[in-house]
Amino acid sequence: MKIFSGTANLILAKEVAKYLGRKLSDISIKRFPDCEIWVKINENVRGKDVFIIQSTSNPVNEHIMELFIMLDAFKRASARRITAVLPFYSYARQDRKDQPRVAVTAKLMANLLTSAGADRILTMDLHAPQVQGFFDIPVDHLLAEPVITKYFLKKKIKNLAVVATDMGGVKIARTFAQKLGCNLAIVDKRRSGPHEVKAMNLIGDVKDKDIVMPDDMISTGGTMVEAAYFLKEKGAREIYACCTHPILCGGAVEKLNKAPVREVIVTNTIPLSKEQMSDKIKILSIAPLFAEAIKSIHNETSISRLFN
Repeated sequence: MKIFSGTANLILAKEVAKYLGRKLSDISIKRFPDCEIWVKINENVRGKDVFIIQSTSNPVNEHIMELFIMLDAFKRASARRITAVLPFYSYARQDRKDQPRVAVTAKLMANLLTSAGADRILTMDLHAPQVQGFFDIPVDHLLAEPVITKYFLKKKIKNLAVVATDMGGVKIARTFAQKLGCNLAIVDKRRSGPHEVKAMNLIGDVKDKDIVMPDDMISTGGTMVEAAYFLKEKGAREIYACCTHPILCGGAVEKLNKAPVREVIVTNTIPLSKEQMSDKIKILSIAPLFAEAIKSIHNETSISRLFN
């Protein structure tokens, strides 16, 4: 087994390697003055089982191109199997033609990853789970829910309720509610624009309850923030927001700091800059989960135990 990392999330990659009792393998990644990317593998990978850890986070297209070039380099170096480990899979929101004459970019990403040389994909909490079906190679889809629910179980919060911030988040919210042993409520929202959310109705009871609001990602924070204010109006007590992928763009941190949210629990699939840090944000590591998945893939054993 050989574990390599791109430049997108080197800290997570080092954590994964350390958990497996290894060091990251040697690779050189440079930029020419015109921003072209140059990759060289500095050790023999012929016949090896190679894992490349690379989140496709901001700058998204830069990190994607870097991954494609790495995949091509390993393919040409005769690696036996190449697994692209994408803690965060970008473009998953563009999974269908919801308007005339638009691209299905999530499918394009799948095609390009396969063409570049990936034999297998390991990722976490796809925004649209059906993206797995866009690939003609095996996809292992991990969930951060066991890590996040474990955090809340340790807090032993009484009178808890899980709230889905929109109808699309009901499935993940139901799973959280089952694991935490509490009731489920749903915020029915309406969008007045691409980045403007207006909460309208509440299905369920949140009065005098502490609230957990889970989602796969927080981007601009509009959905979470609007839901938090709405739930406060409905009598909720403490509100905890949580997500797998902290994209946190477009003033999201400022919005969350002002919102009636006690904590924002995120994972380290995406590294946060100093500007994105806040006293409200609690980061949980998913490195052990990815390390165990990599170990199972290498040893050809089941990874279903990682969903419990």
